[in-house]
Amino acid sequence: MKLNINGINHHILIDESKLDAEKIPVLFLHGFTGSSEDWQFIFDKIPDEFFPFAIDLIGHGKTDSPHDKKFYSSLSLISQIKSIIEFFHFSKIVLVGYSMGGRVALSFAVKNHSNLVGLILESTTAGIENIDERKSRVENDFILAENILQNGIENFIDFWFNTPLFKKLKTLPSFDEIIQKRKKNNPIGLANTLFSFSTGLMSNHWEKLNSLEVPTLLITGEDDEKYTSINKRINSLIKNSSHKILPNTSHNTHLEKPELFTNLVIEFLNKLKGSNEIQLD
Repeated sequence: MKLNINGINHHILIDESKLDAEKIPVLFLHGFTGSSEDWQFIFDKIPDEFFPFAIDLIGHGKTDSPHDKKFYSSLSLISQIKSIIEFFHFSKIVLVGYSMGGRVALSFAVKNHSNLVGLILESTTAGIENIDERKSRVENDFILAENILQNGIENFIDFWFNTPLFKKLKTLPSFDEIIQKRKKNNPIGLANTLFSFSTGLMSNHWEKLNSLEVPTLLITGEDDEKYTSINKRINSLIKNSSHKILPNTSHNTHLEKPELFTNLVIEFLNKLKGSNEIQLD
């Protein structure tokens, strides 16, 4: 379905016929170049007490890709998610985010923790603390954005998925299909995402993590040493969190090992069922 927020059409992957006020909504947020379709594999496996749905983040998939960069900022992304939750009259949700979507999810959580009963972060960071590293990341992402605009989406996607981060993903039988889906993105949307929501521009949330009390599951792949190290630290700071490391897996654990990823999500949701956090009122 399409939902217009401040003149921008947002695509939402949702089965409205299954909406049930008694069920806890679970919102899935994809990573950079991805879309809501990345999560379809898990929808029919979610426990009955929960209701899964996903969105195409602005600049991605079937959601609009406006030229105005202000729509891609952290504050704007948080506001868009808030508006979607309010449209469906969801009081509390479980929020799941992968990589860039995880950064959006964490940014939402530190500002709107009262809207959450659970948080699942896959291959996510809480921001870059060092000022020089932040500047370097911004400069690098701006170069990537210009590359998209000058050389086109197909060249960029081929380059992007040849980086070491996605080495394991390339071994999947479905890799060509994954690539073709990502080449359908709008170059303006991807470029503006890098211009406005670069990891270097993301707020530094490290000092806010110890104030988060929502049950949190962190997932990384053991071959993704950088993000596994980051999430070990995140786990030490969030009071009610656990960190699961998937063997022989890199950055995109939900596509590389969908069964293991799904089992972790189901286990987490089942634990929520018996806790006080599950109450919606």
